[in-house]
Amino acid sequence: MKDIDFPIFKTKSDTYKKFDLTDVKERQAYFEYKAGPEINKLKEYLKDNTFIVYLLGKKSSGKGTYAKMFKEIIDPTKIEHLSIGDMIRSFDEVLRDPAKKQELIEFLKQKYRGPTPLEDIIKAMEERSTKILLPSELILALTEREITKMGKKAIFLDGFPRDLDQVSYSLFFKNLIDYRKDPDIFVMIDVPTNIIDQRVKTRVICPLCNTSRSLKLLPTKNIEYDKADGKFHLVCDNAACTGARMVTKEGDEAGIEPIRARLDKDEMLMGNVYKMHGIQKVFLRNSIPVGQVKEFTDDYEITPEYSYTWNEKDGKVDVAEKPWEVEDDNGQKCNSLMPPPVVVSLIKQLVKELGL
Repeated sequence: MKDIDFPIFKTKSDTYKKFDLTDVKERQAYFEYKAGPEINKLKEYLKDNTFIVYLLGKKSSGKGTYAKMFKEIIDPTKIEHLSIGDMIRSFDEVLRDPAKKQELIEFLKQKYRGPTPLEDIIKAMEERSTKILLPSELILALTEREITKMGKKAIFLDGFPRDLDQVSYSLFFKNLIDYRKDPDIFVMIDVPTNIIDQRVKTRVICPLCNTSRSLKLLPTKNIEYDKADGKFHLVCDNAACTGARMVTKEGDEAGIEPIRARLDKDEMLMGNVYKMHGIQKVFLRNSIPVGQVKEFTDDYEITPEYSYTWNEKDGKVDVAEKPWEVEDDNGQKCNSLMPPPVVVSLIKQLVKELGL
């Protein structure tokens, strides 16, 4: 981001040791090697304590990925990731069940206090209408409902605040929901717009199981070459799937254009939070200027870019990879980081903010 200084966090080891960050076991070993003492401190802390983290970043900046990986590494039984968007979408099913719908209405009668009549909100949710924007007061009530179900756990809130008025709400959120005396920390994520654009444009999904991959950035093990169209195609390798050819999701060819206004609003939100005093902040960055990569990271921590050629002689697809290079929002050439080094930065900064 142009108006916020996101410092470069060093994850380069004094003694080089390479890990395959796409392998679950190797990734676990990587985290122990890079942040073992800090991981142990967080595990000890979570035995009797919790915290609330607000994840702030542009759409598709990796908020959910980082939170889920943090949970996987630290303690899946002590941490929850709550996506506000997923929560809202989940109420489609609730409203189709008469008993669950009535239970939700009774809860909201007790908790919701806002400018829009509850009846109008329920109707808009049932019809998936965009004419009525769900008020912040409703989001707060629904979030309280979900958090109450989770019990005593650390929580990563993804998608709140999502509008300018909710920045002020979030400063007093834990008081509003009577959520103990947890530390609350804002985690701000910087991802160049070009990276989000390329992620969207090169994304493919399985038509059977909806697994998402990228021809350019995250291929499957099985790659086909279609001589008829002269193109390479990924074949789904999800163990629970029969292995269909993956396809481009409708609209993805346009990249970020359909969501540009949303990205601008997300950036404005981060700018507002950045200027706030008296709140704890953690800064995560997804990219590093090309000239500083060797100083701050190990080579396997950089996101690879994949390219393909058809080997006519052997009848197979040859795959080549190189560090993915893009321009950041200031026009500077940079390399994108794999998720694990970003999570190492998150772990170490959280330990510092929690005073461990």
